[in-house]
Amino acid sequence: MPWPQTYSPVGGVWVSALLASLPVIVLLGLLGLARVRAHLAALAALASAWTLAVFIFGMPARLAIAASAYGAAYGLFPIGWIVLNAIFLYDITVVTGTLDTFKSALASLSSDRRLQALLVAFSFGAFVEGAAGFGTPVAVSAAMLIALGFRPLPAAGLALIGNTAPVAFGALGTPLIALAGVTGLPLSELSAMVGHQLPVFSVIVPFWLIWAMAGRRAMIDVWPACLTAGASFGLSQYLMATLHGPWLVDVVSALVSIGAVVALLQVWRPKNVWRFPDESAVFETTRPYVNQRSHALGRALLPWLLLSIFVLVWGLPYTRNFFDVTLEAKRAIPVPWLHNLVIKMPPVAASPTPEAAIFNFNWLSATGTGLLAAAIVSGLLLGLRPVRLVRVYGHTLWRVRTSMATIALMLALGYTTRYSGSDTAMGLALASTGSLFPFFSPMIGWLGVALTGSDTSSNVLFGNLQVVTAHQVGMSPVLAAAANSSGGVMGKMIDAQSIVVASVATSDHGHHTPASDILRYVFFHSLALAALVGVLVMIQARVIHP
Repeated sequence: MPWPQTYSPVGGVWVSALLASLPVIVLLGLLGLARVRAHLAALAALASAWTLAVFIFGMPARLAIAASAYGAAYGLFPIGWIVLNAIFLYDITVVTGTLDTFKSALASLSSDRRLQALLVAFSFGAFVEGAAGFGTPVAVSAAMLIALGFRPLPAAGLALIGNTAPVAFGALGTPLIALAGVTGLPLSELSAMVGHQLPVFSVIVPFWLIWAMAGRRAMIDVWPACLTAGASFGLSQYLMATLHGPWLVDVVSALVSIGAVVALLQVWRPKNVWRFPDESAVFETTRPYVNQRSHALGRALLPWLLLSIFVLVWGLPYTRNFFDVTLEAKRAIPVPWLHNLVIKMPPVAASPTPEAAIFNFNWLSATGTGLLAAAIVSGLLLGLRPVRLVRVYGHTLWRVRTSMATIALMLALGYTTRYSGSDTAMGLALASTGSLFPFFSPMIGWLGVALTGSDTSSNVLFGNLQVVTAHQVGMSPVLAAAANSSGGVMGKMIDAQSIVVASVATSDHGHHTPASDILRYVFFHSLALAALVGVLVMIQARVIHP
């Protein structure tokens, strides 16, 4: 029997929102303060979310169980599938011995850690975000930074901070395409509006990244590189989003940014080479690539080149259509006890609307499958026999088993709060801020991504709420909807899914990177950047689009 969501089950909207925040408080408190292992913190938060959904928000227990199971399944596929195969590729570079050569090859551009972080965490990470999204850039960028000799915690934190400005246009524009579908607003207008917001932060983020990594003085020493990486990316982002649409914004902008930084390094170098404290031993093993044969360089770069090619090809609409439709390799499975049984109510929806719950098992077109194909081809070309590849894959699977379970629990938590309506209760509280709504509009998107782990999911969850509230307060609905996506990108650093992905990507050979440490590393940066998006949207609403 269909169940209509209720968003104020106890008292007013703010009291209900306070109760709804309990799972978030439990999760962040256990991770950030008590330093509880991520899978245990996720389990405790899931238990609190399930209790809240059933006993406070009145969700039937059967629906709550189905929502948790749906989230866990989505956590394993496609998210866990991406993480598993990204780490598999990294393990192949370790087993084949190409890792040290790869370090030297990248260090040949610059042995300065700041410039390496710009190229990998910001520019290359944006390319992977544009082609694949959904956790791939964090896993790949963090692994590459580890390969260069970065310590696990900075590698994880920098990969998360760098993966912000590109997110709204990630996976070939998927978040904005979903936003247009939910709100009915023109995709071209949404793309252009986000293209007027995020380029500002594309310029800021490289500076912010280096400041977070090395401090203000070290950032000032490499300001030409920060400005080159950010300005070239931001200008391309603005032009592509405004004149073309959301599909290739990140791919083109990232390639322009990489090319601009590489060109700059041919004529400019920082006065001092910066590296982490107590890193002298590591630094000596990563001297610039000078006297190695080109064949060795080709072998070292092969896995990463193949990764770029496969991820880009797998993300093309033609490729996905060929796999899903022509080869019939996609199964759309309605989730039992959940599909169309939860009814979204006004003002979140214009009228009572059943919420779909369909698990898409697109095993061949999934980004993780593209990563697996790149890893297998790389391993074979690097001389590994099939039997050895299977053994390496088994080792990788065993190594990430706990992290895969954690991802499943985190997504189970997110889907439970989503279908119970508790996260919407928090969004409605922010939407009730009246004249301050333009500032809090991006914060709703930030909250949505922090809870769901996806800018796409946040746009689906809160997009219509933004439009309805914008009409009530006299704000442009296009601006409000775009603010949801732009603010959401800053929540990508702290969502549980990304934190766990970064943790597993930077854990190796028995050395674990605690999710709690990563969360503390990035939380301030996420909140501060989200607040800056709020200030920008307030200026747009009051000055530029009054």
